[in-house]
Amino acid sequence: MKKPSVFTQKHTVQPQATAAAIGSGSLEVFSTPSLGALMENTAIQAVKGELSEGETTVGAEIFIEHLRASKVGETLTATAEMKAHEGSSIFIQIEVKNERNDLIGRAKHTRVVVDPEKFMHRLD
Repeated sequence: MKKPSVFTQKHTVQPQATAAAIGSGSLEVFSTPSLGALMENTAIQAVKGELSEGETTVGAEIFIEHLRASKVGETLTATAEMKAHEGSSIFIQIEVKNERNDLIGRAKHTRVVVDPEKFMHRLD
């Protein structure tokens, strides 16, 4: 197995990503679904080096803990670290922190390596 891969990115909470805006709650705070999307995107970037040409990954499982609220305009830092690559499964741990280094959320995520054409053909 290759050396574990890590990817970090910054993200500013936008009004359209609040719980009130997307319907997952009534408050103007970063929604859990938006946190999940940020985590998943960060994980995708972290595992790119594991893929051969023509491969991609699909999400198979994600366990999210949303620990602290974030307001619009707040800058978050998401870090994903690949922990293992076993067969077609890649296991990733993700943390998101705010500007004060408070832990906003963490996740365990599994992605599966697929051939995009074969994957999409199975949906027909």
